[in-house]
Amino acid sequence: MRYINPSALLASVFLAIPSLSAAFYLPGVAPTSYDEGQPVPLYVNHLTPGLSRDDQLHSVFAYDYYHPAFHFCEPKDGAKDVRESLGSILFGDRIRTSPFELNMAKNETCKSTCSAVTFDARSAKFTNRRIAQGYNINWLVDGLPAAQLNFDRVTNTNFYNPGFYLGDLDESGQPFLNNHFDIVIDYHRVSASGQYRVVGVLVQPESRADSRAVGDAPPDCGTPGNALKLTEDGDTAVSWTYSVYWRESNTAWATRWDKYLHVYDPKIHWFSLINSAVFVVFLVGMVSVILVRALRKDIARYNRLDSMNLEDLDGTSAAVEDGIQEDSGWKLVHGDVFRCPKSPMLLSVMVGNGAQLFMMTGVTVAFSLLGLLSPANRGFLATAILLISALFGCVGGYVSARVYKAFGGEAWKRNIIMTPLLIPGFIFGVFFLLNLFVWAKGSSGAVPFGTMVSLILIWFVISMPLSVGGSWIGFKQSALEGPTKTNQIPRQVPPMSGSLRTIPSILLTGILPFGAIFVELYFIMTSLWTSKIYYMFGFLFLCYGLMIITSAATTVLLVYFLLCAENYRWHWRAFTGAGMTGGYVFLNALIFWATRVSFGGLTGTVLYVGYSALIAFVVFILTGSIGFFASWAFIHRIYGSIKID
Repeated sequence: MRYINPSALLASVFLAIPSLSAAFYLPGVAPTSYDEGQPVPLYVNHLTPGLSRDDQLHSVFAYDYYHPAFHFCEPKDGAKDVRESLGSILFGDRIRTSPFELNMAKNETCKSTCSAVTFDARSAKFTNRRIAQGYNINWLVDGLPAAQLNFDRVTNTNFYNPGFYLGDLDESGQPFLNNHFDIVIDYHRVSASGQYRVVGVLVQPESRADSRAVGDAPPDCGTPGNALKLTEDGDTAVSWTYSVYWRESNTAWATRWDKYLHVYDPKIHWFSLINSAVFVVFLVGMVSVILVRALRKDIARYNRLDSMNLEDLDGTSAAVEDGIQEDSGWKLVHGDVFRCPKSPMLLSVMVGNGAQLFMMTGVTVAFSLLGLLSPANRGFLATAILLISALFGCVGGYVSARVYKAFGGEAWKRNIIMTPLLIPGFIFGVFFLLNLFVWAKGSSGAVPFGTMVSLILIWFVISMPLSVGGSWIGFKQSALEGPTKTNQIPRQVPPMSGSLRTIPSILLTGILPFGAIFVELYFIMTSLWTSKIYYMFGFLFLCYGLMIITSAATTVLLVYFLLCAENYRWHWRAFTGAGMTGGYVFLNALIFWATRVSFGGLTGTVLYVGYSALIAFVVFILTGSIGFFASWAFIHRIYGSIKID
């Protein structure tokens, strides 16, 4: 995965962004200007899997560029690591120096990175398998990813697709290795004194079996069309060569990413999103109108009945009262609706962590919407998510404490400890176990030990103290009390039938929020597993808003029907009903796996299913908390609107 960013707020914001971008550059992404002939460094990154020719994903493992089996040439003084952000490391970036020599505006027709190397049978087999799986080479020049030029037949436009093929398959299905690279760099002249900026990087890889590079002799780049195939029965000599071509471009530095950010089938994307939005808004609006009308009618009848002097009523009026109570059962459970649910500690901890996730997601979406999380700053989005989530630990602790105290809980010390430890500890534990599989596979995507220590420090040094502080403030506040008193003896809950049974009600409640994010989820999954840039900010913003609305509306509707059926145990049903959206996210991941993924190995399957389940669990906590708070506000509102004797 590369960068997940959202975009589209108000017209005024969009109008303001161009003028703001002309006035300043974001920290860390200021432009670099080069003089003519000045060296321009080319950094190499890991090799990542992509969709193969059969439109299938065959691997989830990334490999270091200097993996011994690839036999890429290193610089004379050895490859050195380039400083990366925490988020960049977490998403598998391993950026290092390279032997490629690029000088601003100076063409090089044929150069070699080192003398010829030899692929033995084992290396040839390993590399051929990576070629068949559609692996891409990733380079960076001035922060821009080296890309291949692709053509979109739908929109009839050319676009830059980050990464380029390690090799390809011929007509008979035999793999061949790309060992020559034509590097085409677009530059923009920014001053009359000879200052230039890089605004585009294209690489045209080719396979040339007759290329030669021996010692200090001038290299021979061979002829195109003569494919180099690695034999798996012996040794194969390979020469790595390249050419560099510079061309002036009118593209300004501030808009150089535009050619990389291409939307496939934009009309279909917009149509699907608008169709989902209209359907969801119409359905939620219709349900809300019906629910409000029914509630107003119920409340008016209850209050009118309570204002009557029951001693003066005759038998007929009493029968009317009974009829009203039987017809509208939610008032009958007013003495139990605020009763403490089962496992109040666990529910309060999950709701507190859900509130923390909700705030983190909202702030991240807003920042991305304003362009503050640019893809030009690699890994900044993931770093921002970690830090923002840690800072909102105070929100998680405060909410968990207030909810637990409202439930009448007394083990406040345990609540303070469990809120920052239980859910984050579970997520970190699963992530650590999955990382062991990546490490055992020898993939460069394995998170280093030092990065793990950094995550633990952020968790225990920033998030946990803030959570404890938030919990302490929350327990100092007075308990949230409902508008009605709770009876000492619990009311018996009648058996539920039809769609109000536990499993059907949960499945039905979570389907609408999932429908709101289904379209965007496909693009996110594709970007996540094929190491592409996700940048459709406006779509994600709209989907997130629709998900919040639908999670709240469908859960409120579920709770209303439960109360009418005299079932006052709404707490866990509301949380799990809205949280079932995460279950559908996991089911969607399994469908994507069945239709677009072909690993053929246990390790890849475990990683894909494990990470998908982890993402689904986070969505479960997030949407479950939205449904819980919407239901809580709804119940306080309706029971505060009636007169209780």
